[in-house]
Order: sequence, then C-alpha cells, then structure tokens
Amino acid sequence: MSAEAVIHVIDDDDAVRDSLAFLFESADLTVRTYGSAQAFLAVAPVLVGGCVVTDVRMPEINGIEMLKRLKAQGSLLPVIVITGHADIALAVEAMKSGAVDFMEKPFDDEAMLRAVRTALVRHSQTLEEGQQRAEIRQRLATLSNREQQVLEGLVAGHANKRIAHELDISPRTVEIYRAHVMTKMEAASLSELVRMALIVGMSGSIATTDN
Repeated sequence: MSAEAVIHVIDDDDAVRDSLAFLFESADLTVRTYGSAQAFLAVAPVLVGGCVVTDVRMPEINGIEMLKRLKAQGSLLPVIVITGHADIALAVEAMKSGAVDFMEKPFDDEAMLRAVRTALVRHSQTLEEGQQRAEIRQRLATLSNREQQVLEGLVAGHANKRIAHELDISPRTVEIYRAHVMTKMEAASLSELVRMALIVGMSGSIATTDN
C-alpha cells in the first residue's frame, strides 16, 4: 500500500480509535488517528490520497458538519461514517452530505475492511480521472480558435465538408486544422479525440469566431 493511501480514523473515544487502528494495521493499511474533527480538519487541506473513517457523533463538530466542511474545502477524500443503531437518520444525512458508506455499530471487521478497500479503489480512480481531465484541458488550451471550432464540429459528428461550410473555409483547410488538432491533443485516432473532448464535457456545437 502506498504512503498516500492513509486511513484517517476520527473518533473521540480512545478505545474505538485504537481498535480501528489495530484492525487496519493488521491488514497492512497505513493509519493516522485523530481525537476530534477539528484536529483532522486542520490537516485535511493538504491530504491527497486515502480514506476517512469517522464517528458520526462527536462533540463540537460532529461527522455531518465535518463532511460539509470537507466539501467546502474541496476535499475528494472518501468518507465512511460509523453510526449507532439509533442513528439511521444521521447515516442517511451523512450520505446526502457526501459520505460514501456508513457502518453500524457493532460492525464486522471484514465488512469494515471491504468498505475501506472499496473506497480506496474508487478514490484512486477519481484521482486518475481528475488528472486525465486536467491534462486534456491543458492540451485544449493550446488550440487556436479555429482549431477549437473544427474540434467542436468533429465532436458533433460532422464531416469535413459540413464543418467547412459552417466555418466558411475549404474542406482542405479543415483537414489541415484537423491534423493540427490531432497532433496538439496527442490523439492517435478520431475516436480517441472525441473521447477526450467528451471527458471534459465538450458539447460539439460550433461557435463561429475569428481565427
């Protein structure tokens, strides 16, 4: 397990924190523990990888409020909340506030480990997707206005001739711009180019502006 994939355990009960830390460490997972939501929120902005396991009932800042503050900070860390049998309403509220899962006390150790591993995998995928979107946007930023227009036409499924007509240029010129787009976007095929554009939410409608 990489150093970044840390399980952050938050609970004001020392015994619960120690028990969870022992469970995760026994499964070769890296653990950090916090006695309060305040202590975790103080370091949360610099955390990238991992998962949060937190009690929903804590003094001063409870699990729900912590989720809201994490969201406000822009944190992508997946959060699993621990609830009591009487806290189903809180568990549902936690899910609505961004928690990825909740575990009822007393929870099964294997069920907790499965939930954490699932959260870690999903988080890793989210980070990879975010990095991919950022790279695509960087490449898009290198396109000229006309190249952007040609790309939008391609994403809309238009043939070169139609793109040429809508932009009032020749089909041959469209081919040249299209080749430039493929090169700048580092796309090996038209399908890959379209996939990149869709990943960042391009609509595929041509907005005609100057070159």
